[in-house]
Amino acid sequence: MSFSKVLVANRGEIALRIMRTCRNLGFGTVAVFSEADLDAPHVEFADEAICLGPAAASESYLSIEKVIEAAKVSGADAIHPGYGFLAENAAFAGAVVDAGIVFIGPGVDAIQAMGDKARARTLMESRGVPVTPGYSGSDQADETLIEEAQRIGFPLLVKAAAGGGGKGMSIVRQAAELRDSLKTARRVAESAFGNSALLLERYIESPRHIEVQIIGDSTGQVIHCFERECSIQRRFQKVIEEAPSMAIDDALRQKFCDAAVTAGEALGYIGAGTVEFIMAPSGEFFFLEVNTRLQVEHPVTEMITGLDLVEWQLRVAAGESLPPQDTITRSGHAIEARIYAEDPENEFLPATGQLVAWDIPTHDGVRIDSGVRVGTTIGIDYDPMLAKVIAWAPHRASAVRKLARTLEQSAIAGVTTNRLFLADVLRDQHFERGDFSTHFLADHYSDWAIEPSQQTIVHGVVSAAVYFAEARAEQRAVLPNVRPGWRNNPIPPIVDHWQFRDQRFGVGYQRANGNDYRVSVDSDQFTVDAVRRIDDTISLRLKAADTELSQLVKFKVVPTTDGVFVIGDRHAMFLQEDPRFPKAETDFVVGGCTAPMPGRVIQLHVKVGDVVEAGQPLVVLEAMKMEQVLVAPSAGHVSEVGCAEGDIVEAGLVLVVVDEPTDETA
Repeated sequence: MSFSKVLVANRGEIALRIMRTCRNLGFGTVAVFSEADLDAPHVEFADEAICLGPAAASESYLSIEKVIEAAKVSGADAIHPGYGFLAENAAFAGAVVDAGIVFIGPGVDAIQAMGDKARARTLMESRGVPVTPGYSGSDQADETLIEEAQRIGFPLLVKAAAGGGGKGMSIVRQAAELRDSLKTARRVAESAFGNSALLLERYIESPRHIEVQIIGDSTGQVIHCFERECSIQRRFQKVIEEAPSMAIDDALRQKFCDAAVTAGEALGYIGAGTVEFIMAPSGEFFFLEVNTRLQVEHPVTEMITGLDLVEWQLRVAAGESLPPQDTITRSGHAIEARIYAEDPENEFLPATGQLVAWDIPTHDGVRIDSGVRVGTTIGIDYDPMLAKVIAWAPHRASAVRKLARTLEQSAIAGVTTNRLFLADVLRDQHFERGDFSTHFLADHYSDWAIEPSQQTIVHGVVSAAVYFAEARAEQRAVLPNVRPGWRNNPIPPIVDHWQFRDQRFGVGYQRANGNDYRVSVDSDQFTVDAVRRIDDTISLRLKAADTELSQLVKFKVVPTTDGVFVIGDRHAMFLQEDPRFPKAETDFVVGGCTAPMPGRVIQLHVKVGDVVEAGQPLVVLEAMKMEQVLVAPSAGHVSEVGCAEGDIVEAGLVLVVVDEPTDETA
C-alpha cells in the first residue's frame, strides 16, 4: 500500500496540522474548501486546493461525492478526514476505498461498530472491558425501557444509540421523569442522527472523563500512548484536556491502558483512535465509547510522548508496523485549552465577527494549533473553535501556570472568545488541586462574568486618546521639523469623548513637552510621560494627581471601522469615539435604519404597516456587549422589515424602511 499525495478532507487548524506533517514526510497536499474559506490559511498552505461549493457544510465539506471527485481531479491517492465532518462516517470511508484511494483511518467495520453505541457496548462486554450497567436491546418500547430502568436504578442516563456530542442525552433522577425524557430523546435522536433508538446507562455521580490513545497496525498489533483527562467540559463538550491524569496512580493507569488495548484488538483497529472511559470517585471505571479518528486533544499526548500521531497514521496507512509497546514512554505534563468564538457570559453562545487582532505569545514549551489569522471572518457555518493552546512543563503546576499566563497575555479582538474564562478556570484553586469532575464548570462557573476595573477602563481610554494624538502628530504635514507640542501662544486642551459600554468619558489632553501630556478624564487629572508608540502598541507612564507614584501601562490599540479595541493583559475593551468634527447633516439614514456594525438583533419594536414618530425606537442591536437603539429618523409608516429578533446582521444591512408620511399616516 503506497501513496504520495494526501487530500485533507477538513478545514481550519486540523487541516493545517495534518498538512505540516505530510510536508515533513515528503507527501504532497491537497486542500478542499468552501467558498467561505477561499482565503483560509489551510488553503494557502496546501500545494493544491479545490473548491467544493457554497459555505454550507452540507454542500461542501460533507459532500462525499465532491470530496472523492476532488481527490480524483487532483491525483490525490490518499484522504485524511481529520476530525468532525466525515471523519467517523463509515459510508465515506467505504466510498474512498471503493474509489481506489487510501483512507487514512480505521476500517469500515470498526467505524460502523463504534458508531452504534448499543453494538459497541455488546462487543466490549464480550471481551471483558468494563461497561456501565445498562440496556442496549432492540426492544425499544417505552414499557420495556421503563422496566429496564427500574432494574438498572436511578439516576439514569438516556442516550441516543447512534449519538455523539451530547445530543439526545439526558439525566433522569427519578422514575416519574423517565417517560417524558424518552419522548424528548427519541425526537432529538431522530432529528440529529436519523435513528431514534435509545440506550440506558447508570449515571455515575461526580465522574471523571479519562481516555486512552491507541494505535493499531495491519499486523494486528495495538499499542497505547497513555491516558488523557478531559473532565473540564461544558454541555458534554471538552474545553480543557491534560495528560497524564493526576487522578490515577500507575496501577490504575495500567488497568485503563490494558482495557483500551483490549477494545482496539476487539475491533481489529488500524490507525489512531481513542477509547473513552468514565471513572467514579471510587476509581471504578467503565467503557464509554471509541472515537475512530484523531481527537482534538491529541497534542497533549504528543507533548508528553514526543510522538507525532499524524505521522503514525500515515505510516500505518502505508503498511508500516508499529514499534513495540515498551518503546513508548512519557515525560512531564501537558495541558490544552480550546479557544472558542463564544460568549461565556451569555450561556456560551457562538460568536461571529472578523478578527482584527490575533496574537498569542510563543513561549518555551507552548504549542499553538490555529487555523485563523487577522482578517479571518468567523461565521455561523462551522464549529466555533479558533485554536488550541498547549503547554508542557516537567510538572503539572508549572504547565497550568504557563498555559494560564499565555492565555492572559494573548491579544484577540473582533470576536468574543472564551480566552479569559479559560484562564480563570486554570487559576481556580480547586482545579489546581485536581479537585474536579465533569460537573466542575456547571458547579463553579454557571454565572461567570468578567468586568475590567474602573482604573483599567480609565487607563485604556487615556491610552487610546494619546495613541491617536501621537498618530496625528506623526502625520502632520505642516512644519514637520518642529517638535510636537511647541506653540508660540497658549491653546486650550483638546477634548475628545469616548464611550465604553454605557460609560461616557470626556478626555482632555494637552502636550506639555515632547512626549509628555497633561490629561484629564472627567474630573481626574493625570500626568503622562515616557510615551512609546511602536506599531499598534502604546506604552506610557501615568501618574494620577493624588499620588507620587507613577504606573507603566501598555495596551495594544486596534482601530476598526466603528471603534477601537484597546487590549491589555486581562481585557479587550471596545471603545467608540465621538467624531472630532461632526458632520452637519444628521447621522440618521433617510428612510429608515441600517446596522451600524455587525451584531445581533435583540429587540424589534415594529412591523410592516406600523405608523411611527420621529425618534421612535425601531430596533435594538447588540454588538460587542453594547446595546444600540436605532430610531426612526422621521415620522412615517414602516414599509419593510429586513430582520427578525435573534438575527445576526452585518454592518450596512437595511433593517427597517420608513416611508414618508402620506395623507393617511400624517
